[in-house]
Amino acid sequence: MIQRYSRAEMREIWTEQRKLEIWLKIELLASEALVQEGVVPQKDFDIMKSRAAFTVERCKELEKTLNHDVIAFTTNVAESINDPASRWFHFGLTSSDIGDTAFAVQMTQSADILIADVKALRKVIAAKAREFQFTPEIGRSHGIHAEPTTFGLKMALMYDEFGRALERLERVREVVAVGKLSGAVGTSAHLSPKVEAYVCDKLGLRPAPIATQVVQRDLHADYMAAVALVGASIERWATEFRHLQRTEVLEAEEFFSKGQKGSSAMPHKRNPITGERLTGLARVLRGNARAAMENVALWHERDISHSSVERIIFPDSCTLLDYMLVTLTKLTEGLIVYPENMKRNLGLSLGMWNSQTVLLALIRKGLTREQAYELVQRNAMKTWQAKHAGDQDADFLKQLQSDPEVGQHFKNDELENLCSLDFHFKEVENRFKKLGL
Repeated sequence: MIQRYSRAEMREIWTEQRKLEIWLKIELLASEALVQEGVVPQKDFDIMKSRAAFTVERCKELEKTLNHDVIAFTTNVAESINDPASRWFHFGLTSSDIGDTAFAVQMTQSADILIADVKALRKVIAAKAREFQFTPEIGRSHGIHAEPTTFGLKMALMYDEFGRALERLERVREVVAVGKLSGAVGTSAHLSPKVEAYVCDKLGLRPAPIATQVVQRDLHADYMAAVALVGASIERWATEFRHLQRTEVLEAEEFFSKGQKGSSAMPHKRNPITGERLTGLARVLRGNARAAMENVALWHERDISHSSVERIIFPDSCTLLDYMLVTLTKLTEGLIVYPENMKRNLGLSLGMWNSQTVLLALIRKGLTREQAYELVQRNAMKTWQAKHAGDQDADFLKQLQSDPEVGQHFKNDELENLCSLDFHFKEVENRFKKLGL
């Protein structure tokens, strides 16, 4: 069963409403810690906690005049408290204490969704791998027939790659789970580090060991690089499936639903549009990762050149990768596989995928590598020539058997036993076991 579509949940994390809710939570947690520190009276905190509220609309209205989003927020909250106790709200804090700590919460929440997406994708891939574990398919290097593999092994490779994607997302989730409430230049001059530790603990974060006014942006660039790299893996498999759907290959293709149209001009077309879409979107993620790297170099203890960029690239990239992972899951689960076409394509190279097997067998029998290579290549070229000359019975094994220089090195049926699919697939099961499939 394909997972539910989660993009709406991801979008919610990056809304203005959710951001300000996190800001308010951080502010009240800081005030609560200051009560414990003996700075804020308990009765004043009780008033603040019971009355503190905001609306996005009022914050936006105030920002038009103030031209500062955090001051607009604190002003709106102070209006809602409507009591002298509001003087303690935002006490000892600077804007980035709130903004960067909330940003960390948003990034970790987004990572949780992306991690769940990858886990769901891997379940679908694993099922496909097991289904086609021993389905023969020609392997290709440089786009040219090489040696046999199985479609199951291809899917097992995909499963393994997205295992690394999972590890990357889990790692960067921890990398960015960092908050800071250490003040205008990070010296903790106005708030005890205990306040910072208390707030971060309540939010599931760890305090930055040292900061300026901001959490350092190499952490955020690391996160975005991981997002882009997962996108690159999506592109890698979207491209693979696109190639397999080419008319001349047609070993697998995207599901084509009832009523779907492939071309405005050509009614026969069934195009790999989902794979093409994923390929294009991966480029957006890489561009955003580059922008995140540009954000690392800030002036002295901070400037805000990073801020405008992050407001675009983080919501867009997290939402986009969520969409891409869910879409690839649907594509993979609905993938139509054609084993008979794989068998047909396997035969196009006339058994010459056994060339290395014969080469190594001749070396074991005492020939130098150069001698063995020349002997095998000569017969391969003759096989191609026979095929191009219209010989419908052209076959590499038959060609080898007709060459006395080859025949003198092999006993009866030895070549036939070497030139078999079983020879190539003897380790398939072990590969699956290593991956836990």
